Amino acid sequence: MSIVPAEARSAGAPVAQARDGDREGAAPLAPRARLLPALAAVYRAQLSRARVSRIPLLFVATFQSVGIMVLMRGVVDGGAEARAVVAGSSVLVVAFVALNLLAQYFGQLRAGGGLDHYATLPVPPAAVVLGAAGAYASFTVPGTVVTAVIGSVLFGLPLTHLWILAAVVPLAGAALAGLGAALGLLAPRQEIATLLGQLGMSAALLLGVLPADRLPGPIGWARDLLPSTYGVEALARTFDPRPDWAAVGLDLAVCGAVGVVSLAVATWAYRRAAVR
Repeated sequence: MSIVPAEARSAGAPVAQARDGDREGAAPLAPRARLLPALAAVYRAQLSRARVSRIPLLFVATFQSVGIMVLMRGVVDGGAEARAVVAGSSVLVVAFVALNLLAQYFGQLRAGGGLDHYATLPVPPAAVVLGAAGAYASFTVPGTVVTAVIGSVLFGLPLTHLWILAAVVPLAGAALAGLGAALGLLAPRQEIATLLGQLGMSAALLLGVLPADRLPGPIGWARDLLPSTYGVEALARTFDPRPDWAAVGLDLAVCGAVGVVSLAVATWAYRRAAVR
C-alpha cells in the first residue's frame, strides 16, 4: 500500500507529465561540423598561432639551409650535384618545420592533455590533423623560396622554373607534416616525439641534400623511402636546361600519394591517441 497522500499523488501527476513533455520537446544536439568548414577553422587558428611563435624557428631553418649551401659550395662546383644541393636544402626548410616541429607539437599536445580539448570539439579528427599540417606546411613557404633563390644565385642555376615550388611545397609539406604528426601522436612520451622529429629532420638533411650518386646502395634505398625525396627530385629536375616535365610530374604524383597515405596514418593516430 502506498503511504503517499492522495493530494501529493494528484499534484505530482502534472509534474511527471511536464517532465515527459520536456523530454519530448527537447531540442536535438547540434550536428557535427562538416569537414571543410572545420578544416578551415583549425587551419586559421593554427596559422595564427604559428605566425606568432614560429617566426624565430623559421628564421633558424632558413639560415641553416643557406649555411649548408654555402658549405657545400666549397666542394661542389655545378652540374647535377649543385642541383641536388639546392633542391635538398630548399625542401629541408619544409622538413624542419612540417616534420620536426609538428612532431614536437603533437607530442606536447598529447603529453599535456591538449588532445582532450580537441576531442570535445564537434569537428572531425581529419580536420584537426589536416588543419595543423596545412598550417605548418604553409608557414614554410617564405623560407623555402628564399633558400631556393639564394641557392640558385650561389650555384649559377636558372631561376626560370622556380614556380614549381608552388607544387613542391604543399605536396612535400603534406607528406612530411603527416609523418611528423604521426610520430608525435604515436610516441609514448613527449621526449621520444622530440627525438623522432629530430631524427626525421636529420634524415631529410643527409639523404636529401647529398647527391644521390654519392650515397652507398643501402642508404640510397632509405632515401627512396623518405617522403621528401620526390619533392627534391622534382625541384632538381627543373634546374636542367630542358626539364623532363613527365619525370617532374611523376615525382610530384608520388609525393602527393605519399602525402595522402601519411596524413591518413596521422588521422588514425589522432583517433587512437584521443580515446586513450
